[in-house]
Amino acid sequence: MPCSSRSLIALLLMGVALGACDRQSAPKEQENAATSGEVTSGEVAPSVDAGGKKYVIDRSKAGSGMPDFVFTDAKGTDVTLEDFTGKPILINLWATWCGPCVAEMPQLDRIAGDYAEDELQVLTISQDSMGADKVLPFFDANDFQHIKPWLDPENQFGFHYGGGVLPASVLYTADGKEVARISGALDWESDEAKALLEETING
Repeated sequence: MPCSSRSLIALLLMGVALGACDRQSAPKEQENAATSGEVTSGEVAPSVDAGGKKYVIDRSKAGSGMPDFVFTDAKGTDVTLEDFTGKPILINLWATWCGPCVAEMPQLDRIAGDYAEDELQVLTISQDSMGADKVLPFFDANDFQHIKPWLDPENQFGFHYGGGVLPASVLYTADGKEVARISGALDWESDEAKALLEETING
């Protein structure tokens, strides 16, 4: 008998968790983390990139709008995604305690530099519950030239996008419409990733 949609989705997400960080990976002080979200099995594409990293591309929410959560910059200034509308956006949810997240950061920094800001904005939004106390020293210790520290210590984005794993990324067109969500670590310099970015920019 074939697997149910619910069972299939569970198996896919379990596979992704092997190449990413789940809620159990967080340190004890990290009480909030991304939780599971609804996906449509027919629109979920499990993949393994050339480096063996597992990830899932989910288009079940394509066309939906952006959430209006308040998050902050390094100085504590409140912003929302609406402040970035008019240009396509790549949101990346990450944490300092998540190894695959940290490994993605240099690629995301290069992407932010390769695509001019009028083409693509890369927002690396930390899900560290200790906020700036953890994130700013991490940025100080790394030579990132283009990405900036954005803080969401309440994990609003993680709860909203769901999936239960980090890193998680979401792409939005310039008019604020979702293109796709990625759960797990993606090779952002792969042909598949570049196609997603071009789709977002041209959307």
